[in-house]
Amino acid sequence: MSKQHKLARVALGCALVAGALSSATAAEQKICVYDLVGTSGDVYNLAKDYAVAMQKSGASITLKAYTDERVATEDFRTGQCDGVIATGLRTRQFNALAGSIDSLGSTTIIRNGNVDMGASYEVVRKVIETFTSPKAGKLMVEGNYEVGGIVPMGAAFPIVNDRKINSVEALAGKRIAAFDHDKAQAAMIQRIGAQPVSADVTNFGTKFNNGSVDMIAAPALAYKPLELYKGIGNKGAMAEFPVMILTYQVILNKTKFPDGFGEKSREYWLGQFDRAMKLVKSAETAIPKSAWNNLSPDANVKYTLMLRESRIALAEQGFYNKQGLKIIKRVRCSVNPADSECSNQAELDWK
Repeated sequence: MSKQHKLARVALGCALVAGALSSATAAEQKICVYDLVGTSGDVYNLAKDYAVAMQKSGASITLKAYTDERVATEDFRTGQCDGVIATGLRTRQFNALAGSIDSLGSTTIIRNGNVDMGASYEVVRKVIETFTSPKAGKLMVEGNYEVGGIVPMGAAFPIVNDRKINSVEALAGKRIAAFDHDKAQAAMIQRIGAQPVSADVTNFGTKFNNGSVDMIAAPALAYKPLELYKGIGNKGAMAEFPVMILTYQVILNKTKFPDGFGEKSREYWLGQFDRAMKLVKSAETAIPKSAWNNLSPDANVKYTLMLRESRIALAEQGFYNKQGLKIIKRVRCSVNPADSECSNQAELDWK
């Protein structure tokens, strides 16, 4: 082979390698985004800014909006999307530890019988900070699935069609919406002697508004889009008690993104915490004062105990990730060390 031919082959090889690298760099990642109101929603807007910001980390992200969360997560699971942004209740199937944030009462803080919403949201912030830490990197990966970020979407408040339903005892026999994909909800509802009614995110608001159920739990962000004031009417109310604090979570197929992308992605979303909280607080403030119902200190304490007992029992049954709940309890007790639960080992002695 002549010297010229050898040089030509080397040049061709270099060109093919360069072309392959260029193609890999240019490859787009598609992320499915669940937003209750589609492309005009707050979550989709957050995702658009994320896509732009992560270009510097080697990603070229395109977004696809979904108003049906089940379809969004299923499209991701079957490989039609490289990532998904959806509620922690849905994404728990991809990372059970991260999904433990969205568990019954795990981030709720009660002081002297009164709900402390600021402290409750501080628990969420600290848990997200913990999960974003490089030390927690391995915990954020299950197989090819990696948690790419977590942001708050607000407390899920009990919403009832009769404000007389204002205690644990008053829930007995009542019809309460339970999401099909979160079996823990139905188990907890049955535990308190109420009747779970099968629902999902596309119809639970309608079931409440038309009287098919007596109670749902929903964040303030859903109040206006789902017209929940119709179900509340003149007799109902929204109780200022966080049954749980919901999150949106970003789940990535890590094989489709550059090395180290997941950690950078988590750091980006941690930086969006305050922005997300502004949306949450704005929605909570926008609900008319007449729609709220403050529970008595005694009722708050009973609700907290009920949720704690339910959470522990559900974890023992495999519905919740025990390691995640251990981490959250440590955070909860760092925020509110005076709580009586912090003097016992419940949730901390799991292996």
